[in-house]
Amino acid sequence: MNSPKTIFSGVQPSGNLTIGNYIGAISQWVEMQDKYRCIFSIVDYHAITVKYQPEELKKRILEITKIYLAAGIDPKKSIVFQQSSVPEHTELAWILGCSGSYIADLKKMTQFKDKAGEKQDAVSVGLFTYPVLMAADILLYDTQAVPVGDDQKQHVELARDIAKRFNNEYGPSLVVPEAIVRKEGARIMSLSDPSKKMSKSDSNANSYIFLLDDIAVAKKKIMKAVTDSGTDIDYDPANRPALANLLTIYSQLGNRQIPRLVKDYQGKGYGEFKKDLAEVVAKFLIDFQNKFNNISDEEAKAVLESGRQQAAALARAKMEKIRQVIGVR
Repeated sequence: MNSPKTIFSGVQPSGNLTIGNYIGAISQWVEMQDKYRCIFSIVDYHAITVKYQPEELKKRILEITKIYLAAGIDPKKSIVFQQSSVPEHTELAWILGCSGSYIADLKKMTQFKDKAGEKQDAVSVGLFTYPVLMAADILLYDTQAVPVGDDQKQHVELARDIAKRFNNEYGPSLVVPEAIVRKEGARIMSLSDPSKKMSKSDSNANSYIFLLDDIAVAKKKIMKAVTDSGTDIDYDPANRPALANLLTIYSQLGNRQIPRLVKDYQGKGYGEFKKDLAEVVAKFLIDFQNKFNNISDEEAKAVLESGRQQAAALARAKMEKIRQVIGVR
């Protein structure tokens, strides 16, 4: 009998997580726990590539851990750990930065260009090289598949390229991973501008809904969400992207297929549709936040420590092999 594929993914503890993060990534992980060997990290070293407050980072690490658990990540089925507690991540990142990673590749990374903007020569080196650390996160565990949002496929492609180059130089040492992108809900868009992804860093607070948002505030954001011209409820992402985005959110959080929603709202207007969607979002958030609030800091820390021990054992064994093939052992 074949052993299950290894899955690795992670979230930065920077800013509040949105329903877009939940739908596009975390909910997908929950479904995978019974099919794969799952490793989920709080990738805190990725969060220090830009300005941050140390105390806030500490708080966010525990918050993300609780969000994982509240969403249904089960530490009995999955390894949940803090990236910085396993030093082999940064060791492998250095090695891959010396063998397999090219500056030309890093210059093409869209997230670097988006975050650096016109100041590409004045940002931290970490912001430029963090895709190499991301590759190390993945490759350290012989990961075969990486569940990601649509916008993260580029990083998995880079990890694949780095692994292939390393293997060409030193022999077959690293597993070449594949990206898994969910078909529906892979990218939840801004409530105020459907041409942009829903982002926790958006300057317009009405563009996103945080998982820990006040319920009344979240409902108001849905009611204020932009819609397209026309009055019929139909699913047409190309011509009516705002409505398509709202239908996707409704489908994912309300557990109803989009064709069924379109049929149910025939002859009804945006007002009734958005009012019902607001209730669906509220019901989801109430249930999620109740679970979140019932998890103590001590429980979260215990999960991270157990996960650290499991991840560290895997990482130590892998790094010893890597050290041998590159000639430092």
